[in-house]
Amino acid sequence: MADTTRFDRGAEVLDRLFGFRPTPEQTTDDFARLTVENLFGDVWSRPGLELRDRSLATVAALTVLGREAELRQHLGGALRLGITLEQIRELMLQLAHYGGWPVAVMGLRVAGEVFGKNH
Repeated sequence: MADTTRFDRGAEVLDRLFGFRPTPEQTTDDFARLTVENLFGDVWSRPGLELRDRSLATVAALTVLGREAELRQHLGGALRLGITLEQIRELMLQLAHYGGWPVAVMGLRVAGEVFGKNH
């Protein structure tokens, strides 16, 4: 059974970030429902950081972890939120020194692909 308040908050974040708003009927499996309710409805909806800041933090984490498929999706979300390719390049420069050059190179490549398709 979906918690509609948490689900609605999560669906709103997903709409702003990725341009789609799931319905409870579309998220019938536990993993999808928990993702909407917990990750996006509870964590991404907290008041302590703006959505843009959470997006940049997520892009940084996914880059350093080498999670290319998820990075691609979240870079698309960053673009929707108005984060520029120049800002992503600056982020990757920072990450190169803390997370390693190879992951930053991968991040720049993926960002170029994602932003290139949309610009």
